[in-house]
Amino acid sequence: MNVHYDYYRIFYHVAQCGSFSRAAQRLGANQPNITRSINRLEAQLGCRLFLRSVRGVELTREGERLMEHVRVAYRHLRAAEMELKKDAELKDQTLAIGASETALHLFLLDRLQWFRQAFPGVRLHISNHSTPQAMQALQAGQIDLAVVTTPADAPAPLRETPLLAFQEILVGGTQFEAFSHRRMSWKELARQPMVVLGRSTMTWSFYQRVFSMHGVAPQTDTQAETVDQILLLVRHNLGLGFLPEPMAREAIRRGEIFEIPLETPVPSRHVCLVQNSAKALSPAAEALRSLLCEEGLLKEEQNL
Repeated sequence: MNVHYDYYRIFYHVAQCGSFSRAAQRLGANQPNITRSINRLEAQLGCRLFLRSVRGVELTREGERLMEHVRVAYRHLRAAEMELKKDAELKDQTLAIGASETALHLFLLDRLQWFRQAFPGVRLHISNHSTPQAMQALQAGQIDLAVVTTPADAPAPLRETPLLAFQEILVGGTQFEAFSHRRMSWKELARQPMVVLGRSTMTWSFYQRVFSMHGVAPQTDTQAETVDQILLLVRHNLGLGFLPEPMAREAIRRGEIFEIPLETPVPSRHVCLVQNSAKALSPAAEALRSLLCEEGLLKEEQNL
């Protein structure tokens, strides 16, 4: 049986994403082509691989059996491809990356460490950008890729690819410990002093929208420049603040700050990759893009 390898690659991504449309986004393709490829693979193998529904797709028993083999083969092939590119294409290249602070801490740093070990000939230039700054830098051609947090609101021809979902939690210092023993309403939260990121950030816009959804407006008593500053200021009781749960975990464990439950949790956000689809990526940028998207899928799979 002569099955085109690309069908297996598409099958792998659809299985991981649980959606034809999301797999198309990850692969930079359109949904009809993804659907057509899966239909052809099913026809060649003589069995159904996915159960379709309005919620997405699920693997059939045959699909699960195939996935066990495709997962191993695909990862070996990706590792081999990147190893070959290392010597053939990635010598003496410079890769410019714009990264927001949260994206850097939650996702990018560990992946850059691996990338650096795999491709030591690539010089890395990392810029600390807010999401709006990263969008401007991409459009101006000052960076090759941006790794930021949503909402990115990337204008065309910039293309946004989600990499990692994360949850932010409300925290307060020792003077606010009493709030940690009950659920707080958003109306009550709007009356409390808040530590927030500045107005030029997408995080500011995100929380303005969230508070507005609950019919209230926050008290922005103290503005910080970075997420690390929010943690520092909250720890010194200047107000309540929102932090990504992984970045607050250690301070909570030490009893320096306390998580304050909300009646309605904060909507989840994503670390995402943004690239300029009108501009071809260099081999180094393409290698990093491929690594980040693959790692994003694996991370989501581990969290299921």
